Amino acid sequence: MNFTLNHPYQFATEYTQPVAYFCMEYAIHQPLKTYAGGLGYLAGSHMRSAFELRQNIVGIGILWKYGYYDQVRKSDQTMDVLFQEKMYGFLEPTGLKFTIRISSTDVWVTAYYLPCSVFNTAPLFFLSTDLSENDYLARTISHKLYDPNPETQIAASILLGIGGCKLLEYLQWKPTIYHMNESHALPVAFYLFNKFKSVEEVKKRLVFTNHTAEEGGNPKTSVWLLEKMGFFYDLPTEQIKSLGLYSGDQLNHTHAALKLSRMANAVSKLHHKKLMNIWKDHKDLCQIISITNAQNFNYWSDNKMYECLRENNIEKFRKLKTLAKELLFEVVADQNGEILDKNILTIVFAKRFTGYKRPDLLFLDMQRFDKLMKNKEQPIQIIWAGKPYPADYSSIGIFDKIVNVCKNYNNCSVLAGYELKLSKLLKNGADIWLNVPRIGHEASGTSGMSAAMNGALNLSIADGWVPEFARDKINCFVIPHADITLTDHQQDEIDADNLYNLLENEVIPMYYEHPEKWFSMIKSSMEDVIPYFDSSRMASEYYSALYCIRKA
Repeated sequence: MNFTLNHPYQFATEYTQPVAYFCMEYAIHQPLKTYAGGLGYLAGSHMRSAFELRQNIVGIGILWKYGYYDQVRKSDQTMDVLFQEKMYGFLEPTGLKFTIRISSTDVWVTAYYLPCSVFNTAPLFFLSTDLSENDYLARTISHKLYDPNPETQIAASILLGIGGCKLLEYLQWKPTIYHMNESHALPVAFYLFNKFKSVEEVKKRLVFTNHTAEEGGNPKTSVWLLEKMGFFYDLPTEQIKSLGLYSGDQLNHTHAALKLSRMANAVSKLHHKKLMNIWKDHKDLCQIISITNAQNFNYWSDNKMYECLRENNIEKFRKLKTLAKELLFEVVADQNGEILDKNILTIVFAKRFTGYKRPDLLFLDMQRFDKLMKNKEQPIQIIWAGKPYPADYSSIGIFDKIVNVCKNYNNCSVLAGYELKLSKLLKNGADIWLNVPRIGHEASGTSGMSAAMNGALNLSIADGWVPEFARDKINCFVIPHADITLTDHQQDEIDADNLYNLLENEVIPMYYEHPEKWFSMIKSSMEDVIPYFDSSRMASEYYSALYCIRKA
């Protein structure tokens, strides 16, 4: 079967350069469960904005048979993990089949196509090894996103990078730029090197986005294992070493990506400063610039709320926010059996659960937490939601801890199933969007952007994207943070104390006593978040700053 890639739209003049975009996850829309968290949300927004701007870009991903995982509950309401097969009738089989080499074995690959018209995205192809021609082990490569098995993770990178490049050749589509969104697709670089036999030729074509400085997002792997599995596309380790890509026996994937790319970008100005400090002593790395992450305004924003801004209609806005709360609270009632009050200040903490994001920071002083939750004069409600990595047992423990604390209060809840649909409901129904990462750990953190597009005020530590947006007490509330030289425990205590003080003395009183000021802040927030934090700016900036071929 022959499959022809035909872009369904005429490219805008400034975006004709063909770009192949490689990402391990995409959060496009709720029915397509090929994402885990922020990286996927970013990639999904990018593909939507690429479509809106009429950019000549094609996305390459993997069709995960069991998705990331389904977040369900045990009998005592604590978290459980379910891997359930996904069905996607809206994806088109390309009929293409070809092989890649993994561990000296031919593995068959096919691809599925997501037409632009389904979700208003740039063209997207999803690779799969779930074919009858493969044995069970080969089929599992495309079963679970971020499989905890190291060999399966390496195989998935080979599938994405080398399989993606081979797919483009079969499609007879020739990109001038290969964009690795994180280092998962690093085998792309070795495929290009094998083809062109020159680092300079690779660098002409390869660019790289690094989304985090956290260790978990910057893997180091045994070179021996990578060579054995075919990660280097049959290039001998001696040649890899001669390129200066590793010392000892470990390959730092991020370092290799920075060595082989023409240009790379950080995802916020703060993140850029951190990367420059991390890599300052390394020679021969590519230029690193800053392109701040963003979210697609047309997908995430509440249009009716923006109409209220234009009309300066406080009462109409309140009615819309009340309706949004009612829809959200139906989910809370269904999952937790709690009937929340639409007239009460509602605080939401919703994002990927991991230690540095500190979902349980409010529990650090349980006396003050209890006082907040039992205040009858100016009451609050708190909702948590988030999906830890399924093998991150400490973060699952935090989720379970919140579940058990919430059992003691009828005005706080934790929701399971934090995906795109629930994310939109939470952002639309929240009065306050809480963001409390340990300072210096959040590279960007985009959930607060889309929350602002739905009339929720950010209450945040000034990390990631926030300093580029925040005007304290004007468009958000900024939590003073502790000195980063202190221990984690000391930072947590100081940050928690500052959070309690801000809630008790400013946030909660303003909501109940100064509604005009509250609405003024919402208006400033909703206006300030666009256009800079709309992903159309980001997608445009990728073309102008990252993809452009600079002349000497």
